[in-house]
Amino acid sequence: MLFASLGAMASAPLLPLAALPALAWLSAPYEVQAALTVVVWAALVAAAGLAPVTRRVLIASARRLLKVPLPQTPLREPASAPADGPAPAASSPADRWRTPLWLLLHVALGWAGTLTALVLLLTGLALPEHWLDDRPEIVLFDWTLRPGRGWQSWVAALVCLLLAALVCAAVTRALRWLAPRLLGPSAAERLALAAEREQRLAERNRLAHELHDSIGHTLTATTIQAAVAGEVLTADPEAARAALRGIEESARAALEDLDYVLGVLRAEKAGTTPARTLADLPELIDRLRHTGAVVEADLTGDLAQVQGTLSRAAYRILQEGLTNALRHGAGGPVQIGVAATRDRLELSVVNRTGREKDTDTAAGRGDFPTSGHGLPGLAERVRLLHGEFRSGPDGTEHWRLAVRLPARATA
Repeated sequence: MLFASLGAMASAPLLPLAALPALAWLSAPYEVQAALTVVVWAALVAAAGLAPVTRRVLIASARRLLKVPLPQTPLREPASAPADGPAPAASSPADRWRTPLWLLLHVALGWAGTLTALVLLLTGLALPEHWLDDRPEIVLFDWTLRPGRGWQSWVAALVCLLLAALVCAAVTRALRWLAPRLLGPSAAERLALAAEREQRLAERNRLAHELHDSIGHTLTATTIQAAVAGEVLTADPEAARAALRGIEESARAALEDLDYVLGVLRAEKAGTTPARTLADLPELIDRLRHTGAVVEADLTGDLAQVQGTLSRAAYRILQEGLTNALRHGAGGPVQIGVAATRDRLELSVVNRTGREKDTDTAAGRGDFPTSGHGLPGLAERVRLLHGEFRSGPDGTEHWRLAVRLPARATA
């Protein structure tokens, strides 16, 4: 009820302004002057509801006093729609009048509820034992009640107090029912919020893929390179130095990727924007060879013609495939295949499987934990590019990752 009373009191300063037209028309009947004052007053209250700051204040007060789960601030449409997504829905004229309508109902219920409850409360306090009058009367329209002394006055007082409480409860319940419908998000705002959430989720998933593919690969390669460097440090210092250089290069690449991702998460412009493509594939293969792995690459076609999204996705797919080969392979050569044609791009990574691992290439690696997100993430990436994905045993001793992407997926 406090919230309703505040609405009534907040509208009181507008009453003198609303009375000005009636005062200028003194020749009009009293009923016409009163109606004109009420109409102008309602117009001024509705106009106040058109201001954006009014809606924010009303939402905040309704959240605090009515305990209604409303957004802390009015939802805003995204500044721009995704390049490949639908434009955000615009607010309709009916949506813009929701706040003025709420304000009018708030003020009307506030005045009606406050005055009615106040009259009932004062009557209930005055009736017992006729404190204010020897012959009290309660008059409501054409109905008159004259309670006598003794228990009758106390019963009448109790009824008045109960009615006052019921009026307060009814007004509060009505405002709580109206608040989500008039102050809550409109259909256009809900659509805009859903689009914004979808865009944020897609960005978070993309960043998660970037971290998993880049940082996961770097940590795997670095762990193996460190093990190799420790084993050959005395017997083959040159090989140890090569492994340490590989660690340095891998760590630098990972720092660039991490700096970019953290910049995006902080809503800042990242210092670097790594966009690794198939042009960086030779560097990736060299880093793998520094781990002691034997990598056999079969690259056909003009990889330079593969541009944009397709080239970046192909690099990440091969990077994840090679990471899995290092983590879970049983030694032996890792075969990389890339075939670029005018219509499609074919990628493959083949590695040995089995229980026994080659001690020269796998010594000191240990078992790598797996998150279980690598292959599902690759499958999702390929699906978004309208490609074909296959991963599984290739014979009895090998594992094959095969991807085919249409060339039209370039961006």
